[in-house]
Amino acid sequence: MADLAGNTDALLRFRDDEAHDEPAVTLDSFLEGQTNAGAVRIEAGDDARALLPHLGQLALIEVSFPTFRDGRGYSAARVLREAGYSGELRAAGDVLVDQLPFMRRCGFDSFAPEAPIDPDTLQRSLDRYDYHYQSAADAAVPVWKLRHG
Repeated sequence: MADLAGNTDALLRFRDDEAHDEPAVTLDSFLEGQTNAGAVRIEAGDDARALLPHLGQLALIEVSFPTFRDGRGYSAARVLREAGYSGELRAAGDVLVDQLPFMRRCGFDSFAPEAPIDPDTLQRSLDRYDYHYQSAADAAVPVWKLRHG
């Protein structure tokens, strides 16, 4: 994995095209027992909850974003993180730079965008907001809790 954002955030990784990651199998293949893979790809429309009994054996779950308008992957990420998944959770496909801060809040820690992302634009996007208004899958404390201690 390459760290596109420099040293700002060690948990923000991008797929390095030179790396030889284990190929992710489809959710159906994994659930049918046709493989012992440690990496699964969830397509839009797949139910991430089907993986809950198997989270301990997966090193990578890749969630497909076929279009930037398709938000189902955000829900899949949150379901997996709230269920205790601690492995690599990768957003892949039509991932835009302005979506990365929100994807991180849902639990994604790895990204494989179709189009290259400019590091300076990414850094500005990550630095845009100091506070968050709602709880999420990350450890950020909502601003209302900070105000009311």
